[in-house]
Amino acid sequence: MITKLLIANRGEIACRIIRTARAMGIATVAVYSDADARALHVRAADEAVHIGPAPAAESYLVGEKIIAAARQTGAGAIHPGYGFLSENAGFAQAVIDAGLTWVGPKPSSIEAMGLKDAAKKLMREAGVPVTPGYEGEDQSPERLKREADAIGYPVLIKAVAGGGGKGMRKVDAAADFEAALESCRREARASFGNDEVLLEKWITSPRHIEVQVFGDSHGNVVHLFERDCSLQRRHQKVIEEAPAPGMDAGTRAEICAAAVRAARAVDYEGAGTIEFIADASEGLRADRIFFMEMNTRLQVEHPVTEEITGVDLVEWQLRIAGGEPIPLAQEELRIEGHAIEARLYAEDPASGFLPSIGRLRVFNLPEDVRVDTGVTTDDTVQPFYDPMIAKVIATAPDRMAAIEELTEALDSAQVWPVKTNAAFLRECLLAQDFRAGALTTGFIGDHIDELVRKGEPSPSALYTAAMARDEIDGSYHHPTWFGLEGFRLNAPHRSPVALAHEGTVHVVDICANQDDADVQFLEWAAMDGGLVVFEAGHALRFDLPRPAAGAASAADGAILAPMPGKVIALDVAEGDAVAAGQRLMVLEAMKMEHALTAPFDGKVTELAASQGAQVQVEAVLAIVEPREA
Repeated sequence: MITKLLIANRGEIACRIIRTARAMGIATVAVYSDADARALHVRAADEAVHIGPAPAAESYLVGEKIIAAARQTGAGAIHPGYGFLSENAGFAQAVIDAGLTWVGPKPSSIEAMGLKDAAKKLMREAGVPVTPGYEGEDQSPERLKREADAIGYPVLIKAVAGGGGKGMRKVDAAADFEAALESCRREARASFGNDEVLLEKWITSPRHIEVQVFGDSHGNVVHLFERDCSLQRRHQKVIEEAPAPGMDAGTRAEICAAAVRAARAVDYEGAGTIEFIADASEGLRADRIFFMEMNTRLQVEHPVTEEITGVDLVEWQLRIAGGEPIPLAQEELRIEGHAIEARLYAEDPASGFLPSIGRLRVFNLPEDVRVDTGVTTDDTVQPFYDPMIAKVIATAPDRMAAIEELTEALDSAQVWPVKTNAAFLRECLLAQDFRAGALTTGFIGDHIDELVRKGEPSPSALYTAAMARDEIDGSYHHPTWFGLEGFRLNAPHRSPVALAHEGTVHVVDICANQDDADVQFLEWAAMDGGLVVFEAGHALRFDLPRPAAGAASAADGAILAPMPGKVIALDVAEGDAVAAGQRLMVLEAMKMEHALTAPFDGKVTELAASQGAQVQVEAVLAIVEPREA
């Protein structure tokens, strides 16, 4: 039995492994780079060893340093997590040669599945269905072109040593083949030091289905059913679920049996995943599901399998590495319920999914679903590593209930100032085709314009910001004059508040919004002289303009210029009736357009602005008289 374990990884997966090890009574050792000195996985472990500078190539990818850390601390076993050195057969062998326990498959199994062309040949011999294609040794451009023509376009060129979508090109026509081949080989050489490729028939309605397998040193192999990982962006998984939507019992039995045959073919031990590509043009059918590759490690999406089977896969890894047999027989494993996982990334979908880094001043995720994370409030998202900061997993009796639960969880996510893809994930879950189970690996690309929406303040967000500003300004602490702002003897009480969001000034009538049953008070946080309102996965920043600072004020209906500028649009005339929130005019200042709106329902009784006019800060541009009750 393992008594002390070193985790050769960082972030979320390191924390995940530590959690199970602690429950099993196993002491843990973390390793960390300069950038991770204060990271959560370092704080969570019993011991921690520094292994080098921030770049992974100088720390987490240096096997000698990791083995030395294990010897230094007396750790008898090493768990590689996923990524980094987890599928490196040379590192696995070095761990074993050092007299340590490797928590993973045999190096020979890793090697057998490491090259896609060799793996496909092996799978074909084992009776596992393989996508039509070419994996021959003749790598001349002429031979590859002839094979592609014979397969029929579109075809997929894949680097034999590839992964993560690198070294992969789809070719739609014969005339494009040579250029795509050279581009693919160039990327493969740079990424893997190996420019050999294979060819596959392109599947027109592809779904990514994978099967979790486990083997032990006693000759046992079982599967823990399938997962659907079809929602991908640029070949990177975004949302995963188990079981796969639309999977019938007969097809499940065949694909899972094929996965077990695949694992047996390489004498597999530990956790592994057999990945299949399914032609879903006529639904999921066993004769249209083909082997793609095997991941010889734990997968990022393993929690959804844990949730539907009740099995702790990390515990199984540790027990099997310690020489124990698989804890359950195949007939004892069952599917219960449905689980969906969303990967929360520190990135900005509105800016082309660019990574977002910095200190997490606010980091609150829901507590009523499973959250696997490697960060907490005040931790820093580093530029050196994968931008995934958490996985949010919802489990329910059925798929639709799980979708609803995960949607609600993403609604309540609060992260600032680091940007995340929470709202994007939420839109994926709300998409009609996703809910109907009409999935393909091209789903996100086909729907990207619908899924990436800019966060605009809703009535609830504006109301929350206005109420929050009132609190920040101290109004609640001045009962003598609280409630008198906007007071008139001949009209209902009004309480207008000015707010600025991304250059646009909004004047919000608190009292009017209180009468709207659809307006809800949301979560918010005061930040750097402004405030942030959290809504539907978005974090909306509001500045708090005041007349003294050159901002708009609409107390008692006076519309003031928030700063010096030019009136570029005038939407009303003197005497016009207006509704609360209606745009009155647009002021251009500091290269931004500021829409000035009516603070309440009423009438424009004075209009001092004209289109094209230059105005000074705090100039009265208009006066709106409230509508009499």
